[in-house]
Amino acid sequence: MAIQLETVKDLDQLYTRAFQLIEEQKDNGAKIFGLATGGTMLPLYERIRNSSIDFSNCESVNLDEYVGLPKEHPESYLSFMTQQLFKEKPFKNSHLPNGEATNPEKEAKRYEELLQNLTLDFQLLGVGENGHIGFNEPGTSFDSETHVVDLTPSTRTANARFFESIDEVPEKAITMGIKSIMRAKYILLIAVGEKKRDAIKSLIDGNVTEEVPVTVLNNHSNVIVLTDLDF
Repeated sequence: MAIQLETVKDLDQLYTRAFQLIEEQKDNGAKIFGLATGGTMLPLYERIRNSSIDFSNCESVNLDEYVGLPKEHPESYLSFMTQQLFKEKPFKNSHLPNGEATNPEKEAKRYEELLQNLTLDFQLLGVGENGHIGFNEPGTSFDSETHVVDLTPSTRTANARFFESIDEVPEKAITMGIKSIMRAKYILLIAVGEKKRDAIKSLIDGNVTEEVPVTVLNNHSNVIVLTDLDF
């Protein structure tokens, strides 16, 4: 298996290790960082904020953004990234899909063109309980590029904890496609908690299937998985 699996039971040590890997990549010349949102990333971004690392000569590219959620909404991914990282650790340029675009499909195409003009040196990933990466739900083609996706009920339910009710959770998002993600030179996947066990087990079992999108990482040559789960 090309994937490097690291199990770190202590979460404080796990996130310290994740920060070390990002710092190593930057020290090795990484300039363009693919970033992710979600609860899994909060302790990591806290470590970055409290560190001396400097991204002012780097660019960031986010995986996804909700469709139809105003930028200033506290749960937009732009708001998330601003509060959790950019406010204290700004990048030279930070790119996210525009969830307020009047034509989301056209915006997805614009974002994909942007990605193809950049070289993603580093991509940070979480994973959904159903194995999704970005918002690429089960059944998404491995050849997919940035696109508009209908969020599944399970994903909307998982994200409802960040909203006052599930009715407020957007039904669509713009997400980097699986092919877009796989162009990154280096991928760090963080998976914490029992709810992620099935997804990570599918990944390390090595059966690559579009029904479990995360399994595509077996086709990448430079992936590290950090988890607190034993296998």
